[in-house]
Amino acid sequence: MAESFPRQRARTRRFALGLPRNFSIANDGSRIAFLRTRSGGDPSTCLWLLDVMSGDERLLVDPNVLHADADVALPPEERARRERARETSGGITRFSIDREFTRAALDLAGRLYVVDIGSAAVTELRTGGTAIDPQIDPTGASVGYVEHGALYVIGVDGTPAQCLAAPEKDHVTYGLAEFVAAEEMGRQKGYWWSPNGSLLMAARVDESRVQRWHISEPANPDKPPNEVAYPQAGTANAEVTLHILHRDGSRLPVRWDAAGFEYLTAVDWSDHGLLIVVQSRDQRSTQILDVNPATGETALVRKDDDDAWLEIAAGVPARLSDGTLVWIAERDDAARLVIDGEPVTEAALEVRAVFDVDGDVVLFGASVEPTEVGVYTWSRAEGVRQRFHDLTAGGVSAARRAGGTTVLIHRGLDSAGPRISVHAGDREVARIESYAETPAISLNVRLATLGKRALRSAIVFPHGHEAGSARLPVLLDPYGGPQHQRVLAAAGAYLESQWFADHGFAVLVVDGRGTPGRGSAWARAVRGDLAAQVLDDQVDGLTAAAAQWPDLDLSRVAIRGWSFGGYLAALAVLRRPDVFHAAVAGAPVTDWHLYDTHYTERYLGRPDTEPANYERSSLIVDALRLERPLMLIHGLSDDNVVVAHTFRLSAALLAAGRAHTVLPLTGATHMANDEVIAENLLLLELAFIQRALGMATDG
Repeated sequence: MAESFPRQRARTRRFALGLPRNFSIANDGSRIAFLRTRSGGDPSTCLWLLDVMSGDERLLVDPNVLHADADVALPPEERARRERARETSGGITRFSIDREFTRAALDLAGRLYVVDIGSAAVTELRTGGTAIDPQIDPTGASVGYVEHGALYVIGVDGTPAQCLAAPEKDHVTYGLAEFVAAEEMGRQKGYWWSPNGSLLMAARVDESRVQRWHISEPANPDKPPNEVAYPQAGTANAEVTLHILHRDGSRLPVRWDAAGFEYLTAVDWSDHGLLIVVQSRDQRSTQILDVNPATGETALVRKDDDDAWLEIAAGVPARLSDGTLVWIAERDDAARLVIDGEPVTEAALEVRAVFDVDGDVVLFGASVEPTEVGVYTWSRAEGVRQRFHDLTAGGVSAARRAGGTTVLIHRGLDSAGPRISVHAGDREVARIESYAETPAISLNVRLATLGKRALRSAIVFPHGHEAGSARLPVLLDPYGGPQHQRVLAAAGAYLESQWFADHGFAVLVVDGRGTPGRGSAWARAVRGDLAAQVLDDQVDGLTAAAAQWPDLDLSRVAIRGWSFGGYLAALAVLRRPDVFHAAVAGAPVTDWHLYDTHYTERYLGRPDTEPANYERSSLIVDALRLERPLMLIHGLSDDNVVVAHTFRLSAALLAAGRAHTVLPLTGATHMANDEVIAENLLLLELAFIQRALGMATDG
């Protein structure tokens, strides 16, 4: 019997296994180290090396050879890091490499290893057995790591480990990123090496003031609850300070206005100096500060302000070879590349991220059409130039570059997986093969621009459906909120949607106001209200789609989603039962008072100063309005959107006498990545929606 799509999707971790990733390029461009599992069904990630000129690939480290149970005995801090990073595989999930590409450091199950790149010889360094986040110094002589919240340095030559900073009390760590940095800011690191390897700068995180939440597993009452320091909106954040650490054990505090700028969003330590980026609690002001490592004093390099909020851009700050600052700033309703304080890209080009700075060349991703991302370079000699257009037209691309060598990752609508090519200048010299499995499903999707707001949308029809042959129930499949796009010119975005479509639906995906890629005003339209405009755009997209494709049956409309998409799905049936006839809401935020500071306060402000924003965005207050079938799904071990969100909405629905379905997922986190859960969730969602819309079920 052929394997079903839900089964294949679950077994391959949503087709992520086998994909090459985490590319690191030697400074001379000659070699590329990267991660990849051995196959699309193998969850254990290995470290590989590619010789650029010959195209030869070799396996450097197989984690199964080093540690048979590498993913069983993980330190709790590493489990938390993987959840924040949405890491779906096991084995070697990260590595650090020195400047000359001679040695790499990695961790497995709390044990620390160093790999000689030339010989592939692997040496274990003696630690306490619960080491995480190894970072080799740029010279390759030492490795930093964190163990039980203390920051250590150990020599690759066997020099014993030295503790540079240890917690002075409970709830203090050195060298780890705090919750909101890892979950919301994209900053996973908590310590940084100086370019010559003589110094470290470490974040000291004090969570003493952060309230404690207790996440239990009711199916296992013998186990104590997991205590989590969760910075709920309106409450205290962790106190983050920075310290310059010397090998002799001495230290210097880094001084800045931490009361006015309590968020540390980014760090860049290069030959040109040490830069930190700090942000105010209301996220309306950001400062780039130059740090003097000899004194700990800081000097203002740049300040940005906005009446709503400032986005945290990926890949910046950075420096050109002469030390010139590279930054991304929003001007004229667009994110623009800024060199030495001046925008060098036009407002029509929305800059998404800086991928790398290679000498005097800035490699970055940008969009003219929101559903596509192209690869561009800027240099003083050539200005802004689109690169590899013949290979990347009409899709979504990313890249890495060093020493004139570029790794190009392109996804399009013609293939579910990426095409990964290596280029010397503009000439392709090698390919890096993906071992990911090909989905047992083909796409019947088209992109569209709908309604008066030109909503970027995708419509997915069943295979074999001919226009006018049948009226199709409609399933909306959005995310619909800030920081994430669903409508992209990449086939992998629509695999689940196609599976639902092939069970008799027209599936519609709409990116409305608040989603990225369409400028500052579009994103900021949701400030103060995460419900009204977001829901209006789903309704407008549906109405416009039905006008364009008359086969859509608006008397049978369902909606499904996860996380913000789950919030939107529940919102839809609560507030617009005239349009939506059933909903499946996975891991929904139901009461924004229960979500974290950095995300929630960006859009809704502080609950004590702007309470009306929380009221108008809440699902709890709408419980009495439910008149359509609603299924709520939530992982009991979710420490991002905690299960209290679903339980509080369920309690309000029960108090209002409104029938609903709750599906608790035992042992599942926000990723709900367990194979059995991931496979059966799709089947249960499908059956619920089919019954709710009066369709024949598949079983």
